[in-house]
Amino acid sequence: MQTLDTPPEQREIRAYYTKVDKVFRGFVSASALFSLVVLLLIAAFLLYRGFEIFADFGLRFITTSKWEMIDPAVPSTATFGIAAMLVGSIITATLAIIFAVPFAIASALFIEYYAPRFLRTALTALLDLVAAIPSVIYGIWGYVVLLPLVEDWSATLNNYLGWIPLFSVPSPIFGRSPLLAGLLLSIMILPIVTSVAREVYSQAPRDLVDATYALGGTKWGGIKTVVLPFGRSGLVGGAMLGLGRALGETVAVYLTLNLVFEVNFKILASAGGNVASLIATKFGEASDYEIKGLMAAGLVLFLVTLAVNFLATVIVNRSRKIV
Repeated sequence: MQTLDTPPEQREIRAYYTKVDKVFRGFVSASALFSLVVLLLIAAFLLYRGFEIFADFGLRFITTSKWEMIDPAVPSTATFGIAAMLVGSIITATLAIIFAVPFAIASALFIEYYAPRFLRTALTALLDLVAAIPSVIYGIWGYVVLLPLVEDWSATLNNYLGWIPLFSVPSPIFGRSPLLAGLLLSIMILPIVTSVAREVYSQAPRDLVDATYALGGTKWGGIKTVVLPFGRSGLVGGAMLGLGRALGETVAVYLTLNLVFEVNFKILASAGGNVASLIATKFGEASDYEIKGLMAAGLVLFLVTLAVNFLATVIVNRSRKIV
């Protein structure tokens, strides 16, 4: 018998799912499992086609930069290495993130907190439209319009900042450089990063922002103290999503960056490349053995992209805990 001095008995809470709930839960679980299976199948296919290359070259395939096939009928005459392409992929993608993120933050804040309602709707629709433009259109525009501008900017940077190794170019030949490819990629990923940042900023607690106004703060004060810390994890996630696209971009980089099999850290030099453009350039005329090398390069790019996404997940989770 229960008295006032004894605590009540702990009740067991059970969840009862209806038939619709069970069907929906099974569908969602199957969809998630299917995505994982597809990724594993892609990795298995690339590993199967490129295993011979890893067996023949080992780590030299990743640490060397020479790509040569003397006799297509004799695999022993081949020398494959993608170090230069990996470095080029990382450099162009990093430049894209450096250029795109500040503009993405400014654009997202303007659309969400400063633009009038009618302009906000138009700009949001425009962002979605720009994100759907094919990469070949960006590549053609970058080659025709952006290339002459970047050549002038590169010459100026080389004249005034040539004492910095990053901007030093032995011969004054600029043109299709990592700087041009990075700028073009930043324009391509800007709508993606901006859309994600805007969605996160729109969910910032308005009561806290209004509290800063009540205490005499300005709109920028409320954004700086509430909105930006709240949206840190979303911004990191959007930036990493854009980084993943920049790492795997093919046509735009192919049209704006010369494919040279030398590790190049000078962003103004007309030399570079990335793994995706290497595959696109060589695939059409490759022999059977060289196709295996391209498949192995695709597997390396696949693993690098997965690593970037995993790192993004870790950073986003840590940012949420800090907030």
